[in-house]
Amino acid sequence: MGKGRDKELIRLRDEALCRRYYYWTEVQRLRFDDALRILSEREFFISEERIMAIIRRKSREGTDKDFKPLPKVKVPRLTASQLELFKI
Repeated sequence: MGKGRDKELIRLRDEALCRRYYYWTEVQRLRFDDALRILSEREFFISEERIMAIIRRKSREGTDKDFKPLPKVKVPRLTASQLELFKI
């Protein structure tokens, strides 16, 4: 018998996590960061970073076609001339 975590249990956990992510983001229409917080703190007790890594990996594998993870958000860089447009 091998040591370590059972790969089948991890696979089942990852599938359940993806279904719950879909539920919170698509059915309940929560923002993805709020959904991650719920999954992390209330349901699966793993870090938000780990949850996103699992979701990205599962979407690349193509096993679940119902969900797509949101892309990493990049903050736009504003120039001084763009900010001047908002002067009151």
